Amino acid sequence: MATTLPQPPFRLDQKRIAQAILLAALVLVVFRGVLPAGLVRLPGALVLPFADWINAGFDFARDDLGLMTFTRAFSDVVEFCLDVTANLLYGKSRWPHVGPIPWVVIAATAGMAGYALGGLRLGVLAGGTFVWIAVMGQWKWAMETLSVIVVAVPFSVIFGLLMGVLAWRYRMAERILNPILNIAQSLPHFAYMIPVVVFIGVGPKAGAIVTIIFSVPPMIRMSLLGLRAVSPEIIESGKMSGTTRLQLMTRVRLPAARTEILIGVNQVIMQSLAMVVLASFIGMPGLGQKLLQLLQGLKIGLSVEIGVTIVLLAIVLDRLSKAWALKQPEHVEGSWLRRHRVLAVWLGLVALGFVAAWSHPYFAEVERKQALSMAGPVDAVVGGFIDLIDPVTDWLRWFLITWVLIPLRNAFLWLPTTAVLLALVGVGWRIGGWRSALVCLAFALPIALSGWWDRAMITAYTVFVAVALALMIGVPLGLLGAANETRARRFLLVCDTAQTFPSFIYLIPVIMLFGVNDVAVIAAVMVFATVPIVRYTIEGLRSIPPEIVESAQMSGASAGQLLRHVKLPLAVPTLVVGANQSIMFALFMVIIAAFIGTQDLGQEMQRALSSTDVGKGLVLGLAVAFMGLMADHLLLKWARNHEAAMGR
Repeated sequence: MATTLPQPPFRLDQKRIAQAILLAALVLVVFRGVLPAGLVRLPGALVLPFADWINAGFDFARDDLGLMTFTRAFSDVVEFCLDVTANLLYGKSRWPHVGPIPWVVIAATAGMAGYALGGLRLGVLAGGTFVWIAVMGQWKWAMETLSVIVVAVPFSVIFGLLMGVLAWRYRMAERILNPILNIAQSLPHFAYMIPVVVFIGVGPKAGAIVTIIFSVPPMIRMSLLGLRAVSPEIIESGKMSGTTRLQLMTRVRLPAARTEILIGVNQVIMQSLAMVVLASFIGMPGLGQKLLQLLQGLKIGLSVEIGVTIVLLAIVLDRLSKAWALKQPEHVEGSWLRRHRVLAVWLGLVALGFVAAWSHPYFAEVERKQALSMAGPVDAVVGGFIDLIDPVTDWLRWFLITWVLIPLRNAFLWLPTTAVLLALVGVGWRIGGWRSALVCLAFALPIALSGWWDRAMITAYTVFVAVALALMIGVPLGLLGAANETRARRFLLVCDTAQTFPSFIYLIPVIMLFGVNDVAVIAAVMVFATVPIVRYTIEGLRSIPPEIVESAQMSGASAGQLLRHVKLPLAVPTLVVGANQSIMFALFMVIIAAFIGTQDLGQEMQRALSSTDVGKGLVLGLAVAFMGLMADHLLLKWARNHEAAMGR
């Protein structure tokens, strides 16, 4: 009697399941015309009132839990600190009634700080920046901006450091903080402003508090990273010296993590400057408010002046804080004057500055009528340049809007919601199995259920076009930069500088060239998103071990073969990180670019800000965050799979 061998159970592999889901999505797209309306867009009955729920929660926290009392008390402390810095920096009539400090004294202080931290070049850059601000008549606006940064940064650093220590000490705290930080670092700037306006109001203190909230997450992450990186040998040495737990933390762990913590301080400073500029939307005076007014009036020359000042401030703050992070403590022997010669020179310059300010008011404050201006020449040059290229930009604007952007936007809006959800689930399943499929569904379904699907699709279309163009431009530039060590350093320097620019700055040239329309939005987002692609392309290609390259060359590989078959495959994980960062940058910028006219989530978020609708603002902000987090999950999961397939 013949025996029958047992048949193995039928199993569908990950690839086939993903193909089946994607095929189902394609069927829905092909037969869209005959689909029920509920499959094209979710019916209104399924739209959940997330905004009402959030508003109810905020009302409960504000009125029943007494959160308003706490926020008001905290805002009073912040306001007192702002009054002090405002008096010292630009003479606002508040305690301690000793200001304002003359601009020559602040410029000398910045120059000596730069010299002490990074040498003569950094000293000239720092001091020269403040001289520029003064002689261009922008001193008060700049000091209004700096007065908030000076207050916000210490609050952010202290709170972030404490939370980082807490996350390092308790695993549960880290598990709770991680998803909160992921969402917080993915939320657009405007999403932070609306709750602050509800609880605090508008004005400088609201700008300072939203800046503190926005800039805390990187400090928490860098503090946690630094504490984890401390060598066990250092800790053991501290314990053997008889330190208590508190002494071990304050005298051993934190000093050993100094570099990472100071890099966190650098990130806090840059995030603070970015938010302070944007906080002009909630009544924050300073450079951002002035730039906003000038852009609204399309005054390009004056906008360029303010833009140059913001860029210079960003570069100086970035370079100073990075130099502080990298500079190691030094011990100098000798007399007091030898040990503190920089301090002595600074004291001398401060004394001379006060004497100069006392002897002539110009050295105390440069009035607007005494200020230099390049607005006239800039307007003339820009006007001539625009007249010269206007036929080209007009044609390009017409062509892109008529034949590319509008058809592509309509295509995104035409897609059935169910087909998009299935496609995302299929892509997630193909990349990471059922877990990634659920992650994609968990991020995409709430957007559909929120009732803002069409606005989200317009945002997705804008980001898709901008990132695609950024890849087409950034990857070749990265390849060009990586081909030569000197060129790579120069390209990376440009990327470092560009990443210090507050995002508002990128709106100036695109408004100048294209006016206020979708092409300007796409251009601004594309430029902003190109920077990380260039950076990570160069870093990825330069990080390939030299022995692998030499082995391929000895095997007779040509330059093209070496690039296609060796360098690019090995650099893929780094390139994917660059693409991921590009998407996150694009999502941030597309929300800010709503200022120059879009119909996406950013425009609705600005409306929510103007009406102080917390629920609507947070729903829109979370929709943007979920789009970014979904792209982050898929790209990084795919990169890890690629590394595993290559045995790395």
